[in-house]
Amino acid sequence: MWARTNSRAHPTDNNYIMPMSHKLDKTDRKILEILQRDGSLSNLELADKIALSPSPCSRRVRMLEDAGYFKGTVTLVNPEAIGVNVHVFIQVSLGHQVKSLMETFENTVASWPEVMECYLMAGDFDYLIRAALPDLAAYQQFLDEKLTQFEGIASIKSSFSLKQVQYKTEMPLEHL
Repeated sequence: MWARTNSRAHPTDNNYIMPMSHKLDKTDRKILEILQRDGSLSNLELADKIALSPSPCSRRVRMLEDAGYFKGTVTLVNPEAIGVNVHVFIQVSLGHQVKSLMETFENTVASWPEVMECYLMAGDFDYLIRAALPDLAAYQQFLDEKLTQFEGIASIKSSFSLKQVQYKTEMPLEHL
């Protein structure tokens, strides 16, 4: 019923296999909900929260992991605690949308630690980048030494966040 795969595999990897005709049941969805909120729970704590004994709970988590439902486990760091106070959204348009230029841009941007997210977009610009930096001087340096040094960029537009209204890492599960 479950396709076995390497838990570190990614959907773009050849070794990645999506779950085979298995519908998530109520317990599976509850496990996903709880672990999205707190990935540090022990198996015993998780089993208690979903009213299941530890062994079946562990098996279900392993099956979900093997089926590719988990992307990883992280600890979220408070940006203010480490002095990262500037969050900027950057719209980037390339001069030409050729595959080799786009791949080079994507690989380059992915290597920059300031870049938290980067999306290929449809619409008025090609990429939307979210960068996190300590201050405006660091943003200016990022712009001068990294972003504007990339050949092939036609335009850059930056918007600075004044206040974070909503931020979450939990994916919606109601549709499952």
